[in-house]
Amino acid sequence: MTRLARLLARRRGSSRPVRRLAALALAIVLLPLVPVAAHADTQPSASAGSPAARSAVAAMQPGWNMGNTYDAIPDETSWGNPPVTQALLKKVKSQGFKSIRLPVTWGIHQGPAPAYTIDAAWMAKVKQVVDWAQAEGLYVLLNMHHDSWMWVNQLSTDHDTVLARYNAIWTQIAATFRDTSSRVVFESVNEPTFSGTSGDDENYRLLKELNSEFHRIVRASGGNNASRLLVLPTLYTNADQSRLDALAAELTALNDPMVATTVHFYGFWPFSVNIAGYTRFDATSEQDLTGTFDRVYNTFVAQGIPVIIGEYALLAYDHNRLGIIEPGEQLKYFEFLGNYARQRKFTTMLWDAGQFLNRNTLQWRDPALFAQIKSSWTTRSGTASSDRVFLPKSGAITSKTLTLNPNTTDFQGLWHAGSELLRGTDYSVSGNQLTLTSTALTRLAGDRAYGVNATLEARFSRGVPWRIDVITYDTPVLSNATGNTSAFSIPTQFRGDILATMEARYEDGTNAGPANWTSYQQYDTAFSAYTADAIKLTPEFFNSVRDGSRITLTFHFWSGATATYHVTKSGISVTGTTA
Repeated sequence: MTRLARLLARRRGSSRPVRRLAALALAIVLLPLVPVAAHADTQPSASAGSPAARSAVAAMQPGWNMGNTYDAIPDETSWGNPPVTQALLKKVKSQGFKSIRLPVTWGIHQGPAPAYTIDAAWMAKVKQVVDWAQAEGLYVLLNMHHDSWMWVNQLSTDHDTVLARYNAIWTQIAATFRDTSSRVVFESVNEPTFSGTSGDDENYRLLKELNSEFHRIVRASGGNNASRLLVLPTLYTNADQSRLDALAAELTALNDPMVATTVHFYGFWPFSVNIAGYTRFDATSEQDLTGTFDRVYNTFVAQGIPVIIGEYALLAYDHNRLGIIEPGEQLKYFEFLGNYARQRKFTTMLWDAGQFLNRNTLQWRDPALFAQIKSSWTTRSGTASSDRVFLPKSGAITSKTLTLNPNTTDFQGLWHAGSELLRGTDYSVSGNQLTLTSTALTRLAGDRAYGVNATLEARFSRGVPWRIDVITYDTPVLSNATGNTSAFSIPTQFRGDILATMEARYEDGTNAGPANWTSYQQYDTAFSAYTADAIKLTPEFFNSVRDGSRITLTFHFWSGATATYHVTKSGISVTGTTA
């Protein structure tokens, strides 16, 4: 998983709990979204790669990360995934993947100086997985993973020790895989970061040193390593232009045609974690993605250097924490990303720490989500402005209109329970406006029980159908409550509605909560709504607010409804009252 992802998102179940860097997050949010074309003429040109390197990277598309397994600390099952089996590799291959990325944390399985010998049983485990993948015809991208922040980051302050240890690991990996097929690819280090430096100039110099040593060791080991594809990351595996330029200069100095580059992408940060009111994959999120991919393309692909998006997903997506990112907006993100990556000729590798593929059952946790991801590898899919239509519990049901986003496809019609709805009677289309008639919605709502009454499919000429849930709701009802700063729940009757986000303000109108730069607090950091009967405020929320303060909370629901609530903190005691 990305270093930034670990720092900014709290992941449970299949992933590790982590810290956040709010200041860094704010800096990212406030960065201007500048078109890349203006910079294209001034960036340094990387040494052009070879057709063989480009062909190999293209053959690796699409890829899948075996995350939170051999990179887990201290062992492969420590972070919630079962031991790797050959059946897992067979499943991955059967789902259309052409490569796996195998993140490995080596240092905790490494002996003392001066030999720094890797435990033979650990190396044998890694080799077994590589062999299983090879037996399935999969490429393998093998790397050095959490070592990057556990000890490699001390290169500036403990240079000789860190470099000797780093070199020892790659010397042993190179020797073990010296005669392995060229389908095994090496990545020098995951998300390189350095502590105690004077700034980016020193960071770039240290990363160049690591990458150069990695390159020297592998090439000098002979066998297939003499021409094996090697993958080099940017600083932090980040796609800011300065990071890309620094790596481009490295490639020019290396002058090796069998080299590729890698960056990671987890989406526009506010959208990817649901903060600052970014609940939708909107034009800002799209521009963040296209701007990032364009910079990478112009710096590398346009110069003949192949690119691997070594990790991609959404920071806050986790099967244990459904609701942070609205399902339809999530689908739009993956649909758009897959398409634009194809346009930019990137190979993409899905970061999967167990939140996508259940490794115990070998089944996708959300088949519809994976279907969208898979479809995006080859084509576009139509979407709509929403995947939910909300109907009132009582009173007349009126027609509802959604905006279709065909994405170069043609709208074919609406289906329900395998039957096609009647155009002109059940719905109409004017331009890209899809209107469901009151008659059809009344029929589909049935007895108007709270929640999903019916699910429609909007079908297009290509890609995955767009699901539309017809939902009956009433404005949610919140109740008074007492508790403390370590455990406070607001009893809530959701009545078919779904929480989107929460605003928090003091009585003077200033922002309250951990993210004091915005009134819209981060889902799962300040609040959550994972149960059917309560909204919960976190200890982190209360730790960030003033004692004795009365805070007004505004809850925004996906129907468009809002609810106002007040909480008062007094020491560790908390009282909550309805507006």
